[in-house]
Amino acid sequence: MKSTSTIFIHATIITVDNERTIWLDGAILVNLDRIVAIGKTAELLHDPLLPAGTKVVDCSGRIILPGLINTHAHLAQSLLRGLAEDVPLHSWLCDSIWPMEANYEGDDGYVAARLTIAEMLRSGTTCFLEAMLTYRSGFENVARAVEEMGIRACLGKLVKVEETNTKTGMTDARDRDVSSMSIDNALDAHHKYHGACGGRIHVWMAAGTPRGSSESSHRAIGDACAEHGIGLTMHCAEAPKDLAIYRDCYDCSPVEFCQRNNLIGRQRKTVLAHMVNLNLEKDLPLLQQAEVTVAHNPSSNCKLASGIAAVPELMDSGVNVSLGTDGAPCANTYDLIQEMRVAALIQKGTRKDAKLLEAEEVLAMATIKGAEGLGLEKDIGSLEVGKKADLIVLDPSGLHCAPFDQDQILDGGLDPVTTVVYSCSGADVEMVVVDGQMVVEQRKLTSADEQQIMQRARQTVKRIRERSRVQSHLKRNFR
Repeated sequence: MKSTSTIFIHATIITVDNERTIWLDGAILVNLDRIVAIGKTAELLHDPLLPAGTKVVDCSGRIILPGLINTHAHLAQSLLRGLAEDVPLHSWLCDSIWPMEANYEGDDGYVAARLTIAEMLRSGTTCFLEAMLTYRSGFENVARAVEEMGIRACLGKLVKVEETNTKTGMTDARDRDVSSMSIDNALDAHHKYHGACGGRIHVWMAAGTPRGSSESSHRAIGDACAEHGIGLTMHCAEAPKDLAIYRDCYDCSPVEFCQRNNLIGRQRKTVLAHMVNLNLEKDLPLLQQAEVTVAHNPSSNCKLASGIAAVPELMDSGVNVSLGTDGAPCANTYDLIQEMRVAALIQKGTRKDAKLLEAEEVLAMATIKGAEGLGLEKDIGSLEVGKKADLIVLDPSGLHCAPFDQDQILDGGLDPVTTVVYSCSGADVEMVVVDGQMVVEQRKLTSADEQQIMQRARQTVKRIRERSRVQSHLKRNFR
């Protein structure tokens, strides 16, 4: 009978458990989809209780981490990478992204989801929260991609509030499908898909930033999530203009709007994305009281000139802060390891305080803090006995990490956590395990052909660009 156990040996294991334990020359024993033991390699490998026939994976010189958790990602947008460059958020949305998303059809969302998931898995993300799954992307398209590729997913189905508004001058091409993005549609998706793929799929609702739309529409979303115990994610206070819109259209701060419309509350999980332009005096206490998680997207916020979130103040107020990459057109990558580095550096640089957001804190944002935000901390987010076997193996042997090695740690030298956060990138991910299954091995996907994924993506985006007639505004001297 074939063994169902695998043991990963001779690794530096960064557990991100409550004690922030790091095992040197460590081993992790996995049976089926669960971690059953963590300890020293010499002890676990020679334990008489080690199941016969256990597969042994030698991770000498490697670092093992919990699988990374991306709490704000747009799966459909990988196809749009590089097509809306060097413009602020509102122009980026109205003139490029929304018109292109409104022209998805058929399998386009499936092709995009496979491309995004491939990039996330290859760079160490094992679980994500889809922030705004539109009608044209197709919920079933994304669910199919998740099932085939083995990742863990919280899929936020967009409940659309009409965006076109004379007060703000914003127009949303996706409003033509507003009737297909209702609360009832979201409840149907929850009934059909929540708990699918052996529990790897969770269904949430997603809401956009209020920009002059009726409060009653937003209240209905909050009430539905509260009534049915469904997680809610929402874009909030992202652009500098958004703070003025909350003030002028609703006479309140961003989080006051969320509170009075039942969009936040302890009765279900809520992840508010961006939160860059807040009224800190009013908003911080409300976020803490409602146990909201803020998904911080540093690269996207900087690239779209939205600003830099007040992460130290949020954390000091007891608010849970996780990490997200946002979409490919605004951050250009779904690499959460790179996102950790950016998150740390921008706070240190802008605040002129080198102690802000230390590497261990940032790693927690990308792992256990993300799990807490999604309500999955009992199963994922850290490497502990009894938790799901979601883990990644990093190879820090390249020039960009030298002279790091395990011997340097043992004599009080180089630190593995800072090596991960400041030196590594997704390109250093060698193996990825989700639910006990190897989904990346020797830097290659095990369940999909990467070349085929990229080729279909190139063909698909060409058709989307032709249908939407969106062109890059950049002028280059091509010859």
